[in-house]
Amino acid sequence: MGEDVKKKKVALITGVTGQDGSYLAEFLLDKGYEVHGVVRRASTFNTGRIDHIFQDPHEKNLRFVLHFGDLADANTIRKLIYKVQPDEIYNLGAQSHVRVSFDIPEYTANITGVGTLRVLEAIKDYEEHTGKKVKFYQASSSEMFGSAPPPQNEKTPLQPRSPYGVAKVFSFYTVKNYREAYGIFGVNGILFNHESPRRGETFVTRKIARGIARILAGLDKKIYLGNLEARRDWGYAPEYVEAMWLMLQQPEPDDYVIGTGESHSVREFLDAAFRYAGIEKWEDYVGVDPRYFRPTEVDNLVADISKTKKILGWEPKTKFNEIVKIMMDAEMKHHGVGPRK
Repeated sequence: MGEDVKKKKVALITGVTGQDGSYLAEFLLDKGYEVHGVVRRASTFNTGRIDHIFQDPHEKNLRFVLHFGDLADANTIRKLIYKVQPDEIYNLGAQSHVRVSFDIPEYTANITGVGTLRVLEAIKDYEEHTGKKVKFYQASSSEMFGSAPPPQNEKTPLQPRSPYGVAKVFSFYTVKNYREAYGIFGVNGILFNHESPRRGETFVTRKIARGIARILAGLDKKIYLGNLEARRDWGYAPEYVEAMWLMLQQPEPDDYVIGTGESHSVREFLDAAFRYAGIEKWEDYVGVDPRYFRPTEVDNLVADISKTKKILGWEPKTKFNEIVKIMMDAEMKHHGVGPRK
């Protein structure tokens, strides 16, 4: 029995309370991992996405453990790595809202950019002192491509158009540098937009789905959005966490683009979601608010996942219209409403 416990893989996830962190925790628990998640201290409960897999810390043989920590605090990160002794670290923590990054650029740079450096420094220190190896996954972003013309792949020049994109570029190159300088098994997963019912309420797809459900329930009259012409490659988040895991199971570390290869505008998402709700003329229910526009916009993101298909054997299963349906079903159920007949 003691031998089995030793052989169990241990993973540490920053950003475990987010959309991706919650799906990744579920995925790794299903794989038999012992999973440790880093949670920021807050005065309100922020664990809603992982409450269903939470384990009372007083139980024996815990497989899912939460720790307080913050990517702004290098000392705590270092102590956590020594305490948990992870085989794999998934750095999903970030100030991850692109529009908000224009309002709080310094904070975004500190958490989304320098936070990655703090984790890598801690891994370097841990490996040097213990002789143990840690595999590191960095949540890179299609926002790094910015104004680069589509489709975008691993060789596309990075041309970020927001403080968030710039911070992610810093992290991306920091991972490559630590990989080449210190032999750390570090990978960048360059994920294009990925959605689910667990998406944050201020992200446009969730904002639309939730807004329509609230209109159907008589709670709201309008949804206010920014640029309706922005085009994105939208995938399904639960499938993307498998790709993260696959990257760390390869013999050599490398960087991979994850997406669907399809591009759709915010306007198309509105069309599909309102139509599914039984509302034909969505223009009556949508207002455009200049405050939601970005000072510099990313016009069109489309993933070229040829390398990912070939090496990881991964490709998306859930396409655009199905994602709209999944998100709308979840919001209508939550608000106790159905589509208009």
